[in-house]
Amino acid sequence: MTAPSSDPAFVARADTSDYETAEPVTYAVQDGIATVTMSRPAFNNAQNSQMTYALDAAFRRAVDDDAVKVIVLRGEGKHFSAGHDIGTPGRDINKPFDRAQLWWDHTNKPGGEYLYAREQEVYLGMCRRWRELPKPTIAMVQGACVAGGLMLAWVCDLIVAADDAFFQDPVVRMGIPGVEYFAHPYELNPRIAKEFLFVGDRMGAERAYQMGMVNRVVPRDELEAATYALAARIAVQPRMGLALTKQAINHVEDLQGKRTAMDAVFAWHHFAHAHNELLSGDKLSGYDARAMAQANKLAADEDEARVREGA
Repeated sequence: MTAPSSDPAFVARADTSDYETAEPVTYAVQDGIATVTMSRPAFNNAQNSQMTYALDAAFRRAVDDDAVKVIVLRGEGKHFSAGHDIGTPGRDINKPFDRAQLWWDHTNKPGGEYLYAREQEVYLGMCRRWRELPKPTIAMVQGACVAGGLMLAWVCDLIVAADDAFFQDPVVRMGIPGVEYFAHPYELNPRIAKEFLFVGDRMGAERAYQMGMVNRVVPRDELEAATYALAARIAVQPRMGLALTKQAINHVEDLQGKRTAMDAVFAWHHFAHAHNELLSGDKLSGYDARAMAQANKLAADEDEARVREGA
C-alpha cells in the first residue's frame, strides 16, 4: 500500500545547502598519472555529496583514459580531509543526486531508511566502488585524515603520509562504532583498532607506519615529490598486470572476511543512529562539526594535563 503524499514522513526534505564552490574536485593528468584533488580547503576538504559524486566522476574519467596508469588522490590546503560534512553551509544531506549505485532516493524516506539508503549510496557503496577500480591508487595525506577522511585514504592501494599527518576516528563519542567503511581491523592490528576507536585519539603518521597502515612517511615539504616518484615507478608496469595484482590482493582481503564484516558493522552503525535519535532526537547524538572539534580539543588538553601531572 502506498503511503499518501500528505504523510509528512514521506515528503522530501528541503535542501538548504549552499555550495562555496562549483568545483569541489579538480582533475589533471601528466606522465600517465591522474591527480584527483579534493578542493574544499576552507572546510578542510569535508566530504559532502557534491564532492562524493565529483570524486566518482574523476575516478571514472581516470579509469576510462588508457593513458592513465596510476591515480593520486590528494587534498588541497592544510589537511587531506576532516571527514564527512556534518556542519558546513554546503552540507547537502537532503539533496537528491543522480545516483551511481542502485539504491533508491533517500530524501523522501521515513525513519531509519533515510540514512540507511543514503549511506549505502554515498559512503559504503562509493568506497567499495573506488576500492575496486582497476588502476592503482595512492593517497597523499597531509594534516588531518579524520573519520570520513580515513575512508577516502583506506580505499586507496597505497598511502604516502607527511610527517605532520594524523589519523583519527572519534565517532564512538557519538555512540557510533566507527565510520561506515569499517576497515579498522584490516588496516590495524585488532587490539590497536580497539584502542584507536575506544579512545578516539589522533594516531601520528609514524605510528600509522609502524602499524602497516601507511606505506611511507616523509617530511611535509617532500610529500609531493615522494608521492609522484612512487606513482612514476608504478606507471611503468603493464596495465593488466597492475589490475590483476590489485584484484588478487583485494580478493584475499575479502576471503579474510573484510566485506562481510563491513556489512555487519554497517548495520550496527545504523542501529546506533536509530538509538541516538530515540535518546536525543538527533542521529549524531547532538554533535556537529564544531562540537566534535571542541570535544577533540578538550580531550587533547586533558591528555596534555595528565602527561604534565605524570611528569
